[in-house]
Amino acid sequence: MIAAAAACVGAPSFAARDDPDVSELEAVRDQAREALERAGPLAGAESTVPDRPGLYAIYGEATTWNELGLGDPPDGRPLYVGKAEDSLVTRDLMTHFGDGRTGQSTVRRSFAALLHETLGLRGIPRNTAKPGYFSNYGLSAAHDAALTRWMREHLRLAVWPKPVECEFTLGQVEGALLLELQPPLNLQGVVTSWMAQVKAARAVMAKEARAWAAERQGGAT
Repeated sequence: MIAAAAACVGAPSFAARDDPDVSELEAVRDQAREALERAGPLAGAESTVPDRPGLYAIYGEATTWNELGLGDPPDGRPLYVGKAEDSLVTRDLMTHFGDGRTGQSTVRRSFAALLHETLGLRGIPRNTAKPGYFSNYGLSAAHDAALTRWMREHLRLAVWPKPVECEFTLGQVEGALLLELQPPLNLQGVVTSWMAQVKAARAVMAKEARAWAAERQGGAT
């Protein structure tokens, strides 16, 4: 079962502002991290992930890290940590783990790029009727479905729904977690030793999306 923390138990309430109290933020960060360490399979997640704002963490076993070309994991850190400002259900289950949404999901694009050769994935414009923004590439329907199958078979998910009484912003808590956990697929808010590799892999697929458009538009792009 995917674990979720219900409240900031013992943590003081704190109005969100530009200069949060460090000790109070660390207390909330620790509670979020504890919940995000309890990951579960995607099977049945639809009945356990709450339809609320919060943070989420995506995990893979050591074999998954190696299949992605990331090497052996240095510890039990997640592959990716993100925030859902509106709904964990919408952001995680319907976007990151849903078919046809690679163009709207930065983490799907990173997984697609790292599995480019393993799954034979190729980048195309996310809007094939109006190609552009090639760095936000998508996948064909068949390739998108193949990526979803791989993700659901290889990845685990943990969530931390933001308690109503917890007045830190999700961005503040996420930022504190990123600095501590250093997830390899996060490309903003943290600098890791995997960043150059992930960006290079994504650039290959962005180039493919641009070439796809150029071929169909007679070299106009």
